[in-house]
Amino acid sequence: MSEISSTDAAALGKVGVLFGGRSAERDVSIMSGTGVLAALISRGVDAHAFDPAERNIAELAAEKFDRVFIALHGRFGEDGSLQGALEQLGIPYTGSGVMACAIGMDKIYTKMIWLMKGLPTPKYASLDGATDLAQVVAELGLPLIVKPPHEGSTIGITKVVAAEALQAAYDVAAGFDDIVLAEEFVTGREFTVTVLGRGKTARALPVVEIVAPQGNYDYQNKYFTDDVQYICPAKLDDATAAEMARLALEAYRALDCEGWGRVDVLLRAVDNKPFLIEVNTSPGMTTHSLVPMSARAVGMSYEDLCVEILKTARLKLVKEQG
Repeated sequence: MSEISSTDAAALGKVGVLFGGRSAERDVSIMSGTGVLAALISRGVDAHAFDPAERNIAELAAEKFDRVFIALHGRFGEDGSLQGALEQLGIPYTGSGVMACAIGMDKIYTKMIWLMKGLPTPKYASLDGATDLAQVVAELGLPLIVKPPHEGSTIGITKVVAAEALQAAYDVAAGFDDIVLAEEFVTGREFTVTVLGRGKTARALPVVEIVAPQGNYDYQNKYFTDDVQYICPAKLDDATAAEMARLALEAYRALDCEGWGRVDVLLRAVDNKPFLIEVNTSPGMTTHSLVPMSARAVGMSYEDLCVEILKTARLKLVKEQG
């Protein structure tokens, strides 16, 4: 792709890049949004920063933005609440709509829908203060992954290898959520698949394999070290890569996602069976992020990727004309 013309840039209008916000992923969002803002400006787009933690959402209307690029992660930006406000304000936005974002942000509801669609995802249990933790261990086995279902960036996650450690793991996750997700631990390789587009025309970009030190792909390793290896395209046989892409597209469409997203997948070591883990409806766009890496593998620069995503901005609750 080449640089967009001044006419095309002007057609995109005045653009707000939303980043920062009030979620636990604020710091990552600032890194993502800063990159997106610089990329759009470099392409001649009239782009402006907007931090919902520092400015009232009503000011979006006062700014008279023609569209916004959502680079917020986590609650109040990726969970449907902001998308609903933008629908009310009549400001087209990037990414998925209200319902897809709300479901995608809830890992438990996401898994319920995937299972109803016959898509593979690890066995799980929902935990609260009254749950019999011993029964959970008996049903799911060990090890377990325990996490808050409404957070991302591996925040609040614990790997539980002994039954007596489950309570402490629950307490950590419960610090972020009223309900906690306990999930069967799948031993194997870790991958992610970027999806661009909408409906039947959505397409998967090359699969990325994530190789973390001691398999620990935590918050620090994700964003602040260079110790993690990313292999793109992943070293997979053609059939496995195609199946992973197919599942990612089905998972994305099952939630009615659009614009862009990223689906995380584990490949079980014993039989090479892929398992869907979660979908990200507003993925990271930092220098360490995986969506730009997948785009580069097909010759798309970071700047071109940002412009392509921006072009898909639209209102979802108003029927398109024509």
